[in-house]
Amino acid sequence: MALSPLAVHELTEAVLGCVCAALDRTAELVPDQPGCPDCRACVVPGQPAWDTCDDPCSETATGGQLTVSVARMYPSTDVDFPAESRMVQGMRGCMPPTVTGLEVVVTLLRCAPMPTEDGCPPDCADMSAAARVLHVDMTTVYSALLCCLPGTEQRRRGRRFVMGTQRVLGPEGGCVGLEQRAIVALPGCAPCPGEESP
Repeated sequence: MALSPLAVHELTEAVLGCVCAALDRTAELVPDQPGCPDCRACVVPGQPAWDTCDDPCSETATGGQLTVSVARMYPSTDVDFPAESRMVQGMRGCMPPTVTGLEVVVTLLRCAPMPTEDGCPPDCADMSAAARVLHVDMTTVYSALLCCLPGTEQRRRGRRFVMGTQRVLGPEGGCVGLEQRAIVALPGCAPCPGEESP
């Protein structure tokens, strides 16, 4: 069985919605914590550009940038997931791998404290406040993926996935944030072209 044409995009949209909702819930619980960025929260093709981290689209909107993208897709197997399969294909017609590994990347950027106009560095209070926002974002995004990814597959056991490394980005260009990776199993569920549907 091959992959459904929308399998990748539907998963990335589900991840975006899950993380955005988790950020908004956290903002309700933690004082002064920003929620999901209102103006720039989207699925993007390839590596996300750091377009903005602090420019909300209105005075009441939350600034920042949240993106979900795909880093790579590769064949794997039920037994060895998330290892990459080296099985030779084409020996028996359309025999796709039993599992496809998809590496999903969640990137969240916020405004970083900047030097003053006369070149003085940001003060410790501003740095500490930005660090607190970042640290809360880190745990929120990590927990969101742990909780939501199993439910993105309508199977009895849920979707299989492996949490990847989370790393801090910046500060650079007035932005600071995080990148969280996860490798998700996409089981084949569509017939190969030319095959009849069961």
